[in-house]
Amino acid sequence: MVENLTTDVLVVGAGPAGSMAAKWAAKSGARVLMIEKRQEIGSPVRCGEGMSKDWLKEVGIVPSNRWINVEVEGARIFSPSEKVLEINEKHAGNEVGYVVERDAFDKQLAIDAGNAGVDVLLKTAATGVIRENGKIVGVHAKRFGEPFTIRAPVTIGADGFESQFGRWAGLPTNLALKDMDSCLQYRMTNVDCDVRYCDFYLGSVAPGGYVWIFPKGEGLANVGIGVQLSQIHGTAEPRKYLDAWIANHPAYSKGKTIDVVGGGVSIAPPLKQTVTDGVMLVGDAARMIDPLTGGGIANGCIAGKICGEVAAEAVREKTPTKEFFQKYEKGWRARFEEKLYRNWLAKEKLCTLSDATFDKVVDALEGVKLQKLSVHNILKAVHEKYPEVTREFETFL
Repeated sequence: MVENLTTDVLVVGAGPAGSMAAKWAAKSGARVLMIEKRQEIGSPVRCGEGMSKDWLKEVGIVPSNRWINVEVEGARIFSPSEKVLEINEKHAGNEVGYVVERDAFDKQLAIDAGNAGVDVLLKTAATGVIRENGKIVGVHAKRFGEPFTIRAPVTIGADGFESQFGRWAGLPTNLALKDMDSCLQYRMTNVDCDVRYCDFYLGSVAPGGYVWIFPKGEGLANVGIGVQLSQIHGTAEPRKYLDAWIANHPAYSKGKTIDVVGGGVSIAPPLKQTVTDGVMLVGDAARMIDPLTGGGIANGCIAGKICGEVAAEAVREKTPTKEFFQKYEKGWRARFEEKLYRNWLAKEKLCTLSDATFDKVVDALEGVKLQKLSVHNILKAVHEKYPEVTREFETFL
């Protein structure tokens, strides 16, 4: 029989956001327990494995060759007719900077959490919440199939895209089909990829999304696709689109697939509420993924640090309430909510564009030196050459 447990802060899920929240709660003086339903942190990988790097120092992550495969110079965006727009790493968004081994990265963040004093239980799944006087004070759980309870004044839900914990806590986490992408990725060897760039292909090759190439080394790359669920029929369609794209590109059609991963990604607007009494949500569980790019590692880690610090403070002050947790709500929203919402609006429009319009957008941006890559600046540049394209986007201008 598994012994019932108590702690100050319980973190459900040991992905990047969970490990970051756990680490910073522990560094701020709380007793922290992090549980993970899988037997191995970081596996199986369900990620394109690209991320930016300018935020790492902010949250205390030290870059390491243990988890970095390639440091890229920037991104290339290909229109449907394969006009190319090159963007340097600084301006290329959340997916460009490093291409990583995501399982090794996740493990390193869990190691950092453990070194900060966090206790970790694997093969441990939350099965429901414990409510007392209308407040959540922990979870019912199973470890190796045996039921037990974990009681904590603060529970942080970091259980990813499919987050059940948020629903159990009564937080509004439901997603519309148009706010979900279905993704599939091959790791391919014997390909001709350019290790200087992460590549993105737009248009009807990937309805409502894009095809990506993230180089893992000479001749090795992640080749993947994300398509909007509302624009496809059936779970096999992402594979058909990806296979068709590969067949039309000799540099990749000669390659050999050595790994396949798939899964869902939220491309939703930010949640209106991520806290309630005794509970905070963080990372993918809180819909912090960028709706335009599908990238969520940076946002999850940044919010995780804020979340962990607020959790420890709530324990010290004995105020684990929805009102006290507004410090977390205001903190993460001030950091990136506006960008998430603007990118969701942009995503909604971009999903309606024809291939001809995508070609005009990329053509208009060729040779233009943007000081900062943002939806607003892109549309201003497009407006100079093709004003008819930007009429639908006037609210952004």
